[in-house]
Amino acid sequence: MDQPPSTPAPASAPAPPTLHRRLGLVQATALNMIDMVGIGPFVTLPLVMGFMGPNFLLAWLVGAALSLVDGLIWSELGAAYPEAGGSYRFLKLAYGEQKWGRLMSFLYVWQTLVQAPLVVASGAIGFAQYFGYLVPLTEWWQPKLVSGGVVLLLLALLYRKIEDIGRLGVLLWLGVLGLMGWLILGGVTHATHPVAWLPAGGLGALPGVLLSAAMGQATVKTIYSYLGYYNVCHLGGEVREPHKIIPRSIFLSILGIMALYLLLNWSVGSVIPWAEASRSEFIVSTFVERIYGATAAKAATALVLWVAFASLFAVLLGYSRIPYAAAADGEFLPIFARTHPTKHFPHVSLLLLGGVGFVFSLLFKLGEVISAILAMRILVQFVGQAVGLVLLRRRRGTQGLPFRMPLYPLPVLVAVAVWLWVFLSIQDGIRLTLSQTVTLFLPFQVGALLMMAVGVGVFLLWSRQLRRWPFKK
Repeated sequence: MDQPPSTPAPASAPAPPTLHRRLGLVQATALNMIDMVGIGPFVTLPLVMGFMGPNFLLAWLVGAALSLVDGLIWSELGAAYPEAGGSYRFLKLAYGEQKWGRLMSFLYVWQTLVQAPLVVASGAIGFAQYFGYLVPLTEWWQPKLVSGGVVLLLLALLYRKIEDIGRLGVLLWLGVLGLMGWLILGGVTHATHPVAWLPAGGLGALPGVLLSAAMGQATVKTIYSYLGYYNVCHLGGEVREPHKIIPRSIFLSILGIMALYLLLNWSVGSVIPWAEASRSEFIVSTFVERIYGATAAKAATALVLWVAFASLFAVLLGYSRIPYAAAADGEFLPIFARTHPTKHFPHVSLLLLGGVGFVFSLLFKLGEVISAILAMRILVQFVGQAVGLVLLRRRRGTQGLPFRMPLYPLPVLVAVAVWLWVFLSIQDGIRLTLSQTVTLFLPFQVGALLMMAVGVGVFLLWSRQLRRWPFKK
């Protein structure tokens, strides 16, 4: 029997925007790794040494272990649901597309509008900090001019097709590997101080060190430096053979960066005693100057700036796909779903996040954003996503999953427990001066909860306007 002809779509209804799958394994891994190695390890290395003393390498091992466990969650979700937006899509599917999943995914996008520009701003501010080694920035406006200019240059470079971005990402990645290789080689060939891999008391002292408050604060800093191994999931709609490439790129980037971070820290500690290194503002520049002289130190600083810029390139690229994915799904402002008519990328989302990041780079200091970024992410994105994976497995089973984590559910339980420990370990906050005698300290954990509460309010207003759950049509 002939099938009845389908009813054509109204002429006024445009075809849904699509992204092109052009990223391969090398490009995906490169974008992950340049996201991870930004300014983070170069500005947090002295801080971790200050917290941990001679046991600073343990904090980097703990950060790597959490990244590997959490990478199992991202790999299973990313391979099964390779779409633009990453966590946005995962959360919506896990908690139900018509009910609680709408709230969880909305909260993630809501936080992204603030946390993504904060991440961009943190990298730009760190860029300006190291730039001060090359050109002294003595006036208050000079660092802001540098950080703001970095964000504007990022927007200009990202305003192009995804295949061009993939090739540019590989070029930036080569700069990352070149710098790290040079620094590690310098430590290997000029080591003068022993660096401990275990506490002075051996394995017997290890549990106490791992559970110490200092370890908690140091891990907050190392985790910040490892974040980004999941960037490929945000670009899931633009990855070729995502069921294979997404898990592989996640673990290749984590293992590669873990090796680089450990060797970098060992190299610095073997040349500069940790007590001295913990007080250095330009630790990489000081390290190279100690070995090769001032001219080489300037060259190394230039490479640090290259790496910081490369990371921001990958960060803004990945985050710009999140509001786009939500808007294309009908769950956010429609303007964010627009793609460039010829270059086929979400240009409105890119311009908005980059614009807010530009403003943040002029307003904040580096120390004010690192802990705030983690505090905002942990509950909704990392913990919420881990629990969501359990819900998805119960509802949909495991048949047909391209990647299944080993030892399930142990990695999920470990990830949730450690993420909550990191959340509680954050001791930074914002001090608000109410009067000459009254100062209010707002912990970043409280700030994250307030941000979620406001997001819930906005979601309810938005849902009421759309007459969708929890309001009946």
